[in-house]
Amino acid sequence: MSSLFTPFRLKDAELRNRIVVSPMCQYSAEDGVINDWHLVHLAGLARGGASLVIAEATAVSPEGRITPGCAGLWNDAQAEAWKRAVAAIKAAGAVPGIQIGHAGRKASANRPWEGDDHIAAGDPRGWDTIAPSAVAFGANLPKVPRAMELADIDRVKADFVAAARRARAAGFEWLELHFAHGYLAQSFFSTWSNKREDAYGGDLDGRGRFLLETLAAVREVWPENLPLTARFGVTEFDGSNDLDEGIEMVRRFQQGGLDLIDVSIGFSTPTAEIPWGPAFMAETTERVRRETGLPATTSWFVSQPKQAEALIAEDKVDLVSLGRPLLADPHWPYRAATELGLDKAAWTLPAPYAHWLERYRAA
Repeated sequence: MSSLFTPFRLKDAELRNRIVVSPMCQYSAEDGVINDWHLVHLAGLARGGASLVIAEATAVSPEGRITPGCAGLWNDAQAEAWKRAVAAIKAAGAVPGIQIGHAGRKASANRPWEGDDHIAAGDPRGWDTIAPSAVAFGANLPKVPRAMELADIDRVKADFVAAARRARAAGFEWLELHFAHGYLAQSFFSTWSNKREDAYGGDLDGRGRFLLETLAAVREVWPENLPLTARFGVTEFDGSNDLDEGIEMVRRFQQGGLDLIDVSIGFSTPTAEIPWGPAFMAETTERVRRETGLPATTSWFVSQPKQAEALIAEDKVDLVSLGRPLLADPHWPYRAATELGLDKAAWTLPAPYAHWLERYRAA
């Protein structure tokens, strides 16, 4: 039996294989409300055979959006719109998940295909940004954020809690906290962006406080029987954060009730020298998994079925998260099953597809 197509259970979430749809921003919502684009996109990925579909980074507040087109969960109308997508994902046999986060100093940006830069000052589409310290990201994101006061920190934690409640009300069965990629939570952890001298800065205890307090607050309202996970940048590749510190934070997440870690990159500075290459985060993920005992996944240039199969078989990851390969081919799981020599039982395709593919498989 293929390792990639072995079922996986985490609490009450039963995954039919180890293939996960990584959160992929579509930047196509209106006032944070998703629409038919998202419905077709997410349902198609679920029908393609992935076991878990994690919806895109969804803002916990208007200021937490990356762009004006980002999805949200800060009001009930947004939660109501998500219900159709959740139902479509489940109907296709996948577990519905969602990632919630706050963009911090990377907020108020144009969509990637419209510049991927901060919205110009005076443009009514933009808004003020916040961060642990008044330090700009730089490069294409030069806006200096307002340093958060303690009241801001409490407010944002409450926004995460409210979004988690709405995610569950919408029917999601897997929750991922976005603690990576230079957004707000990662900015607290990074020495590059956090220059605070109070209880939320300085050493690891201080820089990790916002993340752990947010996790604890969400853990209180998210059902214990459903997975609570996080995507976290364990390293920056710029010398500012030691990987050992990143692993120690994952241990603390585990102690705080986290069920799985999605190992990623910090992206807190544009000067990082990231060693791009096939599955380049796999060895780091294996180390995090081994040293913490926490189930783990990663993505980053995992694209080939045999490559994904080896990552699972060699115990480097528990799940394989895919992004762009699934945009290029939503039926990547079917292709993987056939390339690995598996029969129809592993295809996980709906009957209107599977019947004809099986009938003409030898053609």
